[in-house]
Amino acid sequence: MAQVELIMPKMGESIMEATILNWLKKPGDKIEQDESVLEVATDKVDTEVPSTHAGVLKEILANVGDVVKVGKPIAILSTEALAEKTNGSSPSAAQPKTITQETPVAAANPSSNGHGHESYKNANRFYSPLVKSIAKQENIAVAELESLSGSGMEGRVTKKDILAYVQQRKTGQNIALTRTVSATPLVPTSVSAGDEIIQMDRMRKMIAERMVDSKRISPHVTSFVEADMTNIVFWRGKVKDEFQKRTGEALTFTPFFVEAVVKAIKDFPLINVQVDGDRIIKKRDINIGMAVALPSGNLIVPVIKNADQYNLAGLTKIVNDLAKRARENKLKPDELAGGTFTISNVGTFGNVMGTPIIMQPQVAILALGAIQKKPAVVETPYGDAIVIRHKMFLSHSYDHRVVDGALGGSMVRRVADYLEKFDIDSAI
Repeated sequence: MAQVELIMPKMGESIMEATILNWLKKPGDKIEQDESVLEVATDKVDTEVPSTHAGVLKEILANVGDVVKVGKPIAILSTEALAEKTNGSSPSAAQPKTITQETPVAAANPSSNGHGHESYKNANRFYSPLVKSIAKQENIAVAELESLSGSGMEGRVTKKDILAYVQQRKTGQNIALTRTVSATPLVPTSVSAGDEIIQMDRMRKMIAERMVDSKRISPHVTSFVEADMTNIVFWRGKVKDEFQKRTGEALTFTPFFVEAVVKAIKDFPLINVQVDGDRIIKKRDINIGMAVALPSGNLIVPVIKNADQYNLAGLTKIVNDLAKRARENKLKPDELAGGTFTISNVGTFGNVMGTPIIMQPQVAILALGAIQKKPAVVETPYGDAIVIRHKMFLSHSYDHRVVDGALGGSMVRRVADYLEKFDIDSAI
């Protein structure tokens, strides 16, 4: 009987594993090629995995909740019926590896790897076999391991992290529990009659952990600037209807913000950096993350890669596309990775300013407030005059380890300058 392995597919350059959320098929079900078989979650996005082959689902190798590395088998498909129908046609180049009935296939559960680490299978994040081995040797419980904040990619606990923790334990140093979502709160909560208890979903847990980690890692400082948006407001009002008729795209304020930020980053490239221990990594590409509020109330940050390569019309198209697919849960994992600077338009909620939290490992984030009509003093050839202008606050939070007030303040002031000096004779 011909069989093939369904493997965990590669979903992006930075995605190394995924968590099984739900199986859409059960053993014995017939599956068509490209039909969705299961739902998985990465640390970037939830997505469905299609079958690479047509056949019958014979066996499920990874259970709901298991974390499976890319390239590992997650199910076995029987293709005997398909082989009879195709009458010996040659397989495509994309056909998965064929196995025989006698071939042993190990379950793709990285927690059950034959090294006695089954006690860590219920952990909320991925740990390498080496980290789990050290933790077991040092009698570090799962809850204790979960409390550590890792310095590796996507916050993973590395060999260096676990060894440093072990050394601290031996010397009796105080070790703060940083992953407070899973740790016991310092002040116990109370539940009264009539209170509603809402369990955090997976994304909310992830957001909570990352926000706590960011505040612990980066000493946040926020600088504020008020920008005169009058030129942009009137120019957009003049061209937006014709632009939408011609292109089918709505012209929001976000592309203007991205364009101004990109120009300012080019003037101050040391804001486009990341911190790696005692090294500062100056990023070549300018990849702008933009925070998008989801219908669920959660937040997601798709990334505009190489944002400096787009004009205003191009930025409009990609901003609209990313925002739309973010709300429809159709983003690819790679579209949520690689950001070097983030913006958050809090003005869409009627907020005039905010103190945003940095997206690690970036060092800065900019919040844009609501645009409001205000009286302002302007200089004229005949003296000062009070006129109505459209004003907006910009709030720039930055990592004071590597960004001082001069750089952080100058950066946000330069963004405001570019917004204020927008050319009203521009074409789009």
